[in-house]
Amino acid sequence: MKIAVVGLGYVGLPLACAFAEKGIEVHGVDISGEKIALLKKGTSYVGDIKSSEIKNLSKKGFLKASTDFSTIKDCDCIAICVPTPLRKTQDPDISYIIDSCEKIKNHIKKGAVVVLESTTYPGTTREVVCEILQKKDFKAGKDFYLAFSPERIDPSNKKWNVKNTPKVIGGINKASLEKAVYYYSLAIEHIVPASSLEAAEMVKLLENTFRAVNIGLINEMAQISDRLGLDVWEIVNLAKTKPYGFMPFYPGPGLGGHCIPIDPLYLSWKMKSLNFYTRFIDLASEINNAMPHFTVTKLAMILNGFAKSVKGSKIIILGVAYKKDVSDTRESPSLEIIKGLEEMGADVRWYDDLITYGYVPGARIKKLDAAALAKADMVVIATDHSHFDYDFILKNSKRIFDLRNRLSGKNGKKIFKL
Repeated sequence: MKIAVVGLGYVGLPLACAFAEKGIEVHGVDISGEKIALLKKGTSYVGDIKSSEIKNLSKKGFLKASTDFSTIKDCDCIAICVPTPLRKTQDPDISYIIDSCEKIKNHIKKGAVVVLESTTYPGTTREVVCEILQKKDFKAGKDFYLAFSPERIDPSNKKWNVKNTPKVIGGINKASLEKAVYYYSLAIEHIVPASSLEAAEMVKLLENTFRAVNIGLINEMAQISDRLGLDVWEIVNLAKTKPYGFMPFYPGPGLGGHCIPIDPLYLSWKMKSLNFYTRFIDLASEINNAMPHFTVTKLAMILNGFAKSVKGSKIIILGVAYKKDVSDTRESPSLEIIKGLEEMGADVRWYDDLITYGYVPGARIKKLDAAALAKADMVVIATDHSHFDYDFILKNSKRIFDLRNRLSGKNGKKIFKL
């Protein structure tokens, strides 16, 4: 048995390793020569996968990596885990899916299962993937099998991972579903069958729309509480004492990452083509996208209370990843906050020792010492990484704007909240 995983990012690499750990020969394919070179050296670039795991699986011959799509020619199951970003016009960009399928069709063997995991709008697997792979004498559901399974990776989550998170799978027909369930069951503990490709595609969009809308609600509550002179964090903590009918969500400086800010807009785009407007999705996106500006405005008001203007002020941003304990800056609100402050004339520096790649505006601080903190007019906790020494930060900073309520319970007039 051989399994291929196309796209070795934060979704594909953990999936490839999960199969390889079961003693299955896995062929990983990625267009990034840099990623392949690192894997061949036994180096992991995904936070949830240790380099020792890559070395061990590669040494045993269970994990192989290449930029060559011909390596999938003998594979029984092919999982597609490529990015699906938005274009600048907010339209879905499925070019990575299309490009992968165009290459896969030249090497797929008869009887193989193709499973798309990339988040996309309902209809993509049937209307795009199937149309590319299917030929006159090579039909989906008969000569090859086709399924969709939404990825559910939550980077840095210590409890839920690719192996123990329930896996939803929908097939183009019954045979495709059965084949996909069989292969995924080899590495994943619990499989949840869906009635169709489209139902499975819709699942991820519902999950992330649910989160985006509720985060939009609590971000608006944060602004309301600010106007009323209330502490939104206290309000949430009081509300969650109710044992039923309430689920706590927490405010922040905006939404980041590849999923929550983007996936709902895939659904919004799809529905516009059907003359239906997704008002909840669009409003939540508008509120969440405005949070970096709200953050910058409030920071300016805090400094103003100390007779300081933003222009010329020294500001340190702690954490530029989109969420705690990850190294991913995609869609991170910290980037917009830095840009906004620089536009107002601030001297902005940032510290995040997890970031090893990607462009971040402002000047990087390589070492966060007491002198750097003491010189800053404001220290902003934008991403609350677990390993930051918050007692040290509190002790040596003049003022702290805590966007994540990390210093909750700490006394001191120099702490300001979102």
